[in-house]
Amino acid sequence: MLVDSHAHLDDPAFDADREDVIVRARRSGVERIVTVGTDPASCAKAVAIAEAHDGIHAALGCHPHEGDRFRDDDLSALRSLAGSAKVVAIGETGLDYAKMFSSAENQKALFRRHLALARDLGKPVVIHCRDAHADARAILREAGAGRGVIHCFSGNADDAREYLAMGFHLSIAGPVTFANANALRETVRALPLERLLVETDCPLLTPAPHRGKRNEPSYVLYTAAAVAQAHGTTPARVAEATSRAAMELFGI
Repeated sequence: MLVDSHAHLDDPAFDADREDVIVRARRSGVERIVTVGTDPASCAKAVAIAEAHDGIHAALGCHPHEGDRFRDDDLSALRSLAGSAKVVAIGETGLDYAKMFSSAENQKALFRRHLALARDLGKPVVIHCRDAHADARAILREAGAGRGVIHCFSGNADDAREYLAMGFHLSIAGPVTFANANALRETVRALPLERLLVETDCPLLTPAPHRGKRNEPSYVLYTAAAVAQAHGTTPARVAEATSRAAMELFGI
């Protein structure tokens, strides 16, 4: 069994064949999918998809790119949607200094509000972090948050050790399969399997050998295979360890 711990099944890229994508995932052994919202509209769609399918769960948040547009009503909408039994986490939330589609200050404020919501609801957080690890960890320490996952982890070994010491899991995505990702594979090699998750972040970040095409949950098996190769173990062992970690973290 595999768990795709971070997908975006609400994305318009799946509008033409979403049901087929879900069937292919199950046939590939992907029995659980966490579909992640990035703004109130996509969160509502994620909950609807999760509620319509066994084995699909939802995480709700406003992406850091939304920091400049976020309004109080958005938080109220997330809180209301989180009443669904299929909602297992808050996020994705965090900081993105690579693209800076919103100001750093507004991103930080949005991040803090998500962490407070997760604490209020007793749910783990799904964290997006690009080129902002020091600030993200400072905010997490300030908030006392230590239950969640750094999704699509792209930091270095020192970043990984600090997040692990804080109690977080790390999720590995398709880039670990890329030919130029030797540094990431070396970092993954040093990480304990029991603290790792695997994900697609579909429809983006398609792993080899399908790079350049639309990503989908069934392709998480390629990421699991790359993690297995880095650890010198079997894909079955990685599937077992990462699935257990995801199910325990998300309470599914």
